[in-house]
Amino acid sequence: MKIKTMHPVLKAFVCGSISGTCSTLLFQPLDLIKTRLQTLQPSINGSHRVGMVALLFRVVRTESLLGLWKGASPSFARCIPGVGIYFSTLYLMKQKFFMDCSPTALESVFLGVSSRTVAGVCMLPITVVKTRYESGKYGYGSVYGALRNIYRTEGARGLYSGLTATLLRDAPFSGIYLMFYTQTKKITPQDQLDPALIPLVNFSCGIFAGILASLATQPADVIKTHMQLSPEKYRWTGQVIALIYKDYGLVGFFHGGFPRALRRTLMAAMAWTLYEQMMEKMGLKS
Repeated sequence: MKIKTMHPVLKAFVCGSISGTCSTLLFQPLDLIKTRLQTLQPSINGSHRVGMVALLFRVVRTESLLGLWKGASPSFARCIPGVGIYFSTLYLMKQKFFMDCSPTALESVFLGVSSRTVAGVCMLPITVVKTRYESGKYGYGSVYGALRNIYRTEGARGLYSGLTATLLRDAPFSGIYLMFYTQTKKITPQDQLDPALIPLVNFSCGIFAGILASLATQPADVIKTHMQLSPEKYRWTGQVIALIYKDYGLVGFFHGGFPRALRRTLMAAMAWTLYEQMMEKMGLKS
């Protein structure tokens, strides 16, 4: 099927998948470092923690440079269809509810939350596998083998462990991100800019939106990671919150915050910039 003859929603899916592929490949090491930082055991006195740079060198020294891309296969398995589902759902909702007008700030939050919820539920089993790959605590041979192993030993509950925390992290992130991204773009005089500068301006808007959204959703990301790595230990979200606070204090909810904010911000900014450029080339409004 030629791209020109595709249904617009399918075009949005393809554009989203391509943008997700590029951003995932570039920023996977940051996600791995984030996961390792969140799951490091506290020292006896709790006073010393390994920093991001030190952990990066440790991974390279013990697992080689390619070790930074551990979990890349489940990341691709999740992001290629997942980002496609997100953007195609977002496009469909915009066409249905906002065909003749631009969404307000609150409506942008609704669009982002709804689209991410659909994508998050669809791709959660792959997210569980990805988190376990990155932790270095599991020896799965393949994504399919991991899914089969988890289902056989833990049932459907294992495949959907951390669902609440994942949605509490991803849905608000997408809603907050889309709100700040669209509102920031509105105040930039894009009609007065050189067309060659528009992608750079959009990328900058994405960076600003990503930083704010990452900070707001970091605690949910830490909770999600712990639930997916130890589903037999944590049976419900409140138990995870209590144990993280007991072991690490309030600062524990922000472990891995810098690499995550860096990765999520750059990934989202790049994905949106590429997506909008490709949609424009196809003659569609993103």
